[in-house]
Amino acid sequence: MSESPVETLILPGLGGSGPDHWQTRWEALYGYERVEQVDWDRPSLDAWTEALDARVRRAASPVVLVAHSLACSLVAHWARERASRGVIAALLVAPADVDALVDAMPVVRSFAPVPERALPFASAVVASADDPYVSLDRARLFASNWGSAFEDVGALGHINAASKLGDWDDGHGMLVALRDGASRGTITAT
Repeated sequence: MSESPVETLILPGLGGSGPDHWQTRWEALYGYERVEQVDWDRPSLDAWTEALDARVRRAASPVVLVAHSLACSLVAHWARERASRGVIAALLVAPADVDALVDAMPVVRSFAPVPERALPFASAVVASADDPYVSLDRARLFASNWGSAFEDVGALGHINAASKLGDWDDGHGMLVALRDGASRGTITAT
């Protein structure tokens, strides 16, 4: 358990996270709050950044972000462009390689290129060996660029509802370790 109250914000990717997605399940199980976007199917980096920024500014406690897929790029863009004060950590799960996907999925164009600057808070990238939206090498590169720890969870696809992870207890354990380390100051941005 962390030593001080922390707000955990859920950041789904393209399409939002449906009822069987671990992010949605974590909201119900742990009381985490989803940052709602105007349009989950036609994402706009500017609109998504504004929504994230507005919610972080309203936080009464330190914030931990839990991003999936396209939302990992959102976090990297937001941290580069906005004052990220108040955020102490981010769990970045299955970061979509928007640079490689932009031709096949033009809807993600505004999120490219993936920022390369280190994040100003503790972070961890979690990736799967058989994710169709990012190779392990690219996920490792993102982690290196962002100053994030890296966790290869084996073959779990896009680490989403199709992966049939249920409550994804292993992932929640990673979040708790990251959150608690950042709360105690034992994990910091690199």
